[in-house]
Amino acid sequence: MQLVRTLSPSAVVDRIRRRAQSPGWKTDLLQMVKATVAAVVAWLLASQIDGLEQAFLAPWIALLTVHATVHRTIWRGAQTVLATLLGVLLAAGIVGVAGPSALALGAAVLAGLALARLGVLQAEGVTVATTALFVITAGYATGGQPALVDRLAETGIGVGVALVVNVVVIPPLNDRSAQEQIDHVNRRLGELMQDMAYEMRTPWESQSEQDWIERSRSIDADIQHAWSLVRLASESATWNPRGRRHPSHAQGYGEVLTRLEEGVAHIRSMARQVRESSRAAQQWEPAFAESFVELLDRTGRAVADPDADVAALRRDVNALADELSGQDLPGMLWPLYGALIANLKIVITVVDDVASARPVRT
Repeated sequence: MQLVRTLSPSAVVDRIRRRAQSPGWKTDLLQMVKATVAAVVAWLLASQIDGLEQAFLAPWIALLTVHATVHRTIWRGAQTVLATLLGVLLAAGIVGVAGPSALALGAAVLAGLALARLGVLQAEGVTVATTALFVITAGYATGGQPALVDRLAETGIGVGVALVVNVVVIPPLNDRSAQEQIDHVNRRLGELMQDMAYEMRTPWESQSEQDWIERSRSIDADIQHAWSLVRLASESATWNPRGRRHPSHAQGYGEVLTRLEEGVAHIRSMARQVRESSRAAQQWEPAFAESFVELLDRTGRAVADPDADVAALRRDVNALADELSGQDLPGMLWPLYGALIANLKIVITVVDDVASARPVRT
């Protein structure tokens, strides 16, 4: 029976506090506020125009158009205008031919979903279909040209308000979220190496090499998430008024992630080498095992703390290789020792590269 872990009230409060201090959470909160402001302002403006008694399109379009970056708001705003325009024209055209009926509604939705498959509209999904559906069910498709002009005016108001709000209301640069995720990857990678070293000091049968491999794959997923945040950080600086005062470090983050990907691959290779050695019941030479495990643990601590100096690590791993080269070791163990030392040397180089990446250390 699996036990459910319960958290104390203080632990819950601490978790909420850390979450509230997260750059990603602050960005999400700001995004919700901006979308709400844009929808309300768009509705207020549209309701002041004569003839727009139920100006539902303006706040809806504003809500759809406000995105995490100025660049995306402009690009997706253009797509939203096109999709909404097609939806309004589609509804007016089908109702003009078939009249307001269930058949007209079905035809409009079907045609809207088909148009959404076009390359330029794929990001908008069902916007064409839903716009046509709203226009028909609200009875706005039967008003002729004046109604069509009103719907287009509402669309313009919604997009315009969304763009202004996204530029004026503190457009975030999102660098902090990317930096936070990279730090998270560093910590997980360092913890994995330290856990590997700890278990390698225990008997073979108590080691969980497969779990090491699965954890390395999980870290790969974290790196992919970090890449998405880096791309968002780079995009957030485009057309952003804050970009001139606060240059984005996205390019530096990308270089760090590339190196971390290499580091994870070599750590996974080490885990597989240890697994195959344990399956073959190979007994490691104490002189190698003690020194290598100690170096693995020290490297893990250095990964978790990118400010650490790795010069001593590089010197010690080279000394281990030199020491072993002069010993008479069993022939079957040389490939294993050589592969583990080579992997560890590359990981140490990765740690050094990450430590020298100034954007991650700011």
